[in-house]
Amino acid sequence: MQYLDPTKTGLVVFDMLECYRPKIEAAGAVEPIRRLIRSCRDFGVPIFYARADHRPDGSDYSRVVTDTDSEFRPYDDTYQPAHRFAHPPESMGVLEEFAPEPMDYDLPKHRWNAFFQTPLDLSLRSRGVDTVLLAGGSTHVGIASTAFGARDMDYNVVIVRDGQTGFERQREFFLDHVFPRMARVRTVSEIQAMWRDS
Repeated sequence: MQYLDPTKTGLVVFDMLECYRPKIEAAGAVEPIRRLIRSCRDFGVPIFYARADHRPDGSDYSRVVTDTDSEFRPYDDTYQPAHRFAHPPESMGVLEEFAPEPMDYDLPKHRWNAFFQTPLDLSLRSRGVDTVLLAGGSTHVGIASTAFGARDMDYNVVIVRDGQTGFERQREFFLDHVFPRMARVRTVSEIQAMWRDS
């Protein structure tokens, strides 16, 4: 077994927001992530809540040209991206079940990769963290982007298998065919068995 040193590990909880609650619940991710947060607190592992943070007018939203929207509906001459953030500000908080505490890190982000122009890297390195646990979603979007970013900055990455969201087909593809090449993929129970007292 490859153990985890709690003093060198950080948990990134990605976009587990009230506006996404139906999809999070449908993926069955609430209870596993809640268990993992509790376990991290028991071992003193820092918790980072990476959360989408956009102006309602969409002025800081990505203008990247794509073939489809987030539901994979194709754009054409009659259907084009709105370039605005449709969720009301009051729905942008972290799920109440996760109960962020004052010592946790609030990490507003404007792009998929939680490392991109945020203090995540500095905050991890200042604590001596070299291993990142990644939970949340969507797996094929923000989790994938953040995992690639972490790997390219030489972090060890552990993808929390039962703490992922997003479309099932894409989620399972990444968990089974992409992430094992760049990270470890473990359930919450497996992660709990990996903690090593420092």
